[in-house]
Amino acid sequence: MQNFVFVLDTNKQPLSPCHPATARKLLKKQRAAVYRRFPLTIILKAAKPDAAPQPIQLKVDPGSKTTGIALVQHDGDGTAHVIFAAELTHRGAAIKAALEARRAIRRGRRQRKTRYRPARFHNRRKPEGWLPPSIQSRVANLQTWVVRLRKLAPIVGLSLELVRFDPQL
Repeated sequence: MQNFVFVLDTNKQPLSPCHPATARKLLKKQRAAVYRRFPLTIILKAAKPDAAPQPIQLKVDPGSKTTGIALVQHDGDGTAHVIFAAELTHRGAAIKAALEARRAIRRGRRQRKTRYRPARFHNRRKPEGWLPPSIQSRVANLQTWVVRLRKLAPIVGLSLELVRFDPQL
């Protein structure tokens, strides 16, 4: 499957994505310019009359290590075409390892001192709605990509697969 090319009009408003061959022809005739290299986005140099973009739906499939993202365009006859598909690889394990390394250094520093310094744990309270840093990173990463894709494609709907998971497993 090949990803389509995102198209912006002269006012940086998203239009319907086009096939890579169409984008190549527009670039060769210099009727468009490359706006962004990943995901490949072109911007038109002249205004396109009556450019009503077809609605696109963003579908998200969250996972523990990777999250799948797909942009799906529905035709009038009920068929759906995948325009863009990507996988986000999360940094959850790397974040957890970095926090554990920082914690070990802090504990070692505490042990090296000659005087006794007790561990402080009664003075910490987690705020309402707190998420672990590894999961917070996953949420922020997904949110960033949703905002980025909304600027590049005329997204009218978001489908998110809701899964229940246990962070302890």
